[in-house]
Amino acid sequence: MTGGILADVSRALLDLLLPQRCAGCDAPGEPFCGPCLAGLVAPARRLPEPRPAGLPDCWSAADYAGPVRRALIAYKERARVALAAPLAEALACTVAAGVAGRPHPAAAGFVLVPVPSARRTRRARGHDPVGRLAARAAGLLTACGHAARSDAVLAPIRPVADQAGLDARRRAANLAGSLGVAGRATPALPVVLVDDLVTTGATLSEAARALRSRGAEVLFAATVAATRRRS
Repeated sequence: MTGGILADVSRALLDLLLPQRCAGCDAPGEPFCGPCLAGLVAPARRLPEPRPAGLPDCWSAADYAGPVRRALIAYKERARVALAAPLAEALACTVAAGVAGRPHPAAAGFVLVPVPSARRTRRARGHDPVGRLAARAAGLLTACGHAARSDAVLAPIRPVADQAGLDARRRAANLAGSLGVAGRATPALPVVLVDDLVTTGATLSEAARALRSRGAEVLFAATVAATRRRS
């Protein structure tokens, strides 16, 4: 086994052995309890304002607030991988809503393409949170009758500065040209971009640019949550 697989197995065992508390409200019993989950599954179009150039239509499961915010932080930064199940369910519902909301649904199928983390971020976290969500969501969508699969074709091709504290204009400049489809075949099927969170939309715009530059059709973007930030 590689170190990454061993780390995933260790976290999964800890999730099973340690007493479970809801990441959203700290109630005992489940990684994410029923009342908190109810607030997570509310798929809707949520776009940042102003909308950056090149940003595809954006759908998200919920606002980035309260229990949803706490759950995403616990999943990404504290590696509570048991939360992948409810978060992926919310993401799959959001993708299904986005596909149904299009005038010409992708009947032939579509590919979920996760937005990659910077390499240093992935090393620090010890896991690939968005890639895991995309893979699980594709499996759920397939089980529900959609011709869906996931493919991590995007990769960082240059380093970027920390995004924290940057406004929309500076985020866009920081990310410009940072992603590529180097060394991989561009998906032949239409693409749904997947990320955990949309804030200014700069990251999703860059991801869409990279895919379109290789001839891919980007249907829309789907995220677990969207901030209410306006910048």
